[in-house]
Amino acid sequence: MSAFDLNDQYLAPNRYFDRHFECDAVKILPGEYYVTADGLMIVTVLGSCVSVCLRDPIRCIGGMNHFLLPNEGGNDNSTWSESARYGAYAMEILINHLVKLGANRNSLEAKVFGGGNVLRGLTSNTVGERNCEFVLEYLQIEQIPVVASDLLDQYPRKVYFFPHTGKVMVRKIKSLHNTTIMDRESEYRMRIRHARKSGDVDLF
Repeated sequence: MSAFDLNDQYLAPNRYFDRHFECDAVKILPGEYYVTADGLMIVTVLGSCVSVCLRDPIRCIGGMNHFLLPNEGGNDNSTWSESARYGAYAMEILINHLVKLGANRNSLEAKVFGGGNVLRGLTSNTVGERNCEFVLEYLQIEQIPVVASDLLDQYPRKVYFFPHTGKVMVRKIKSLHNTTIMDRESEYRMRIRHARKSGDVDLF
């Protein structure tokens, strides 16, 4: 099924009713995104990954992605270019789907979160920082203003995005009771590494 097929609008299957906020919500996992023009809340939990909340404030259409650059090593340009195309894909698919729902690309504004140093066994300046550098550079090149951000640090974050109003709430998780966040991101890293080797760039 095509990621741009509007019959497959949401692409994040985990929909539920959030009793705390008393609203319908969608939870996105690494490699997923969600776009909506309805009064839903989009939720994700970030470690080293980054999420971009994109919104057209005039038409009240918004969406969020959750992605990680697949390559952790080296600073040579070829490695960066190969890695960055996965981040570019995650951004382009989100932007394109917003436009398909009626958003004006020239009106989009971004709020950016994540990039924490939380994956065990990885140096502090590779994964999270590279993800943050990429997404800020991408948004600058695409002339999409960043109106808010909470990046880097050493803690995972839970992000609550309300696309209809543009409000974002972030809770830093300073005490982990299990390894679920790291396990999900490690599994995602392995999946996109395998996709890169097999030549398959459709991560979603």
